[in-house]
Amino acid sequence: MRIHVARYFIPFLVLLLAFSCGKKDESCGLSSEILEQDLTIEITRLEQDFFKAKSEQDFSYLFEKHPEFAGEYLQMDLYPNPDSLAKELLAIHQDSIMRTLYDSVEVAFADFSEVEKELETAFKAIKHYFPDFQVPKVYTFVSGFNSDLVVTDELIVIGLDYFLPPSHVFQPELPRYMAERYDKPYIVPMIVMAISSRYNLTNPADNTLLAEMIYYGKAYHFMKAIMPCTSDEYIIGYTPEAISESFANEELIWAHFVENELLYETNPFEIRKYTGEAPFTDAISTKAPGRLGRWLGWNIVDDYQFNQDVPLDVLMAEPDAEKIFRKSGYRPRKPNE
Repeated sequence: MRIHVARYFIPFLVLLLAFSCGKKDESCGLSSEILEQDLTIEITRLEQDFFKAKSEQDFSYLFEKHPEFAGEYLQMDLYPNPDSLAKELLAIHQDSIMRTLYDSVEVAFADFSEVEKELETAFKAIKHYFPDFQVPKVYTFVSGFNSDLVVTDELIVIGLDYFLPPSHVFQPELPRYMAERYDKPYIVPMIVMAISSRYNLTNPADNTLLAEMIYYGKAYHFMKAIMPCTSDEYIIGYTPEAISESFANEELIWAHFVENELLYETNPFEIRKYTGEAPFTDAISTKAPGRLGRWLGWNIVDDYQFNQDVPLDVLMAEPDAEKIFRKSGYRPRKPNE
C-alpha cells in the first residue's frame, strides 16, 4: 500500500491521555512497557548522498545501495534502464534552483534527531498495540516539491522541502491554510496518520457522512493513543484557538448536523462540505474551521472508547460506524464542561 499524504491527506483517539484543548485525561505519556521495547530506527539522509553525486555512475551506485528507494520512490521500473534515470537525476540536481532548495533544507534540518526520536517512540507504541507492525526503512529526500511523504509497509520517504518553515521563501504550491500544516512538528503525526489507515477497517457499502466522520475519528484517536503528548494542534491541524472555539460551540455545531439530517447524507458534494479540505466550514460559519465533520467524528469515537472501554486494536478493527455512534453515548459538551 502506497500513500502520498499530499494527495490523500488523511491527509493524515478516548483519548487515552490528553490536553488543555478539551480532552478527557489530565496526564500524558507512554508506559515503560512501551518505551523499553528493543526497537531502534535510523533515518537515512539520502538527499545528502544524491546531491553529492557527480556522475551517472555515482547515481547508479546509489540505486544499487538503496534498491527499495530506487524502486518504490524513484519508480525505476518506469524508465527504459537505470542509466536514463541517473541521467535525469543528474540534470535535476545540477539545476541552480534545486541546489539552492537543497542548501535551504540542509540549514533547516541540520539536526533531525528530535524527529528521529519522536518517530522511534511512535513506532514502539504502534508495535505494542499491533504486534504485526514491521518497522519500515526511513529516508529523507529533497523532491523539488514533487512528493511530500510516501508511506508503504516497507519504507517511508520524507520530502523535507515540503516541511521547510512556513516563513521560508520556498513553499509548496498549496492553499495557505494547508501549507501552514507542512512544518516540522507535523512530520511524525502525518506519518502516524498514514499508518493508521492499515488498521482502520470500514464498511465499503456505507457511504454516509457518518461513516466518513467515524473513519477520521478513529484515525485521530489512533494518532492520539500513539502520540499522547502531542498537542491536538498537530493531530488535526487546527490552531489552539480554533480548537477552543470548536469546543465552545460544540452544541451549535452538533445542532446543525442534527437539524439538517446530515449524518446519513450520501451526496459526496454535501459530505465534502464537512470533511473535505477547506479554510472554513462555510455551511456552518465562515469562522468555523474546515473539516468539522472529522472533528465531530473524533469526539464521537473518543466517547465510544471511553464508554465501551475497548482496546485500540479492537476499536480500529470495528467497521460499523453506526454501532460506534449508537454505543458512544455522544452528546456535545457544554462550554463549562
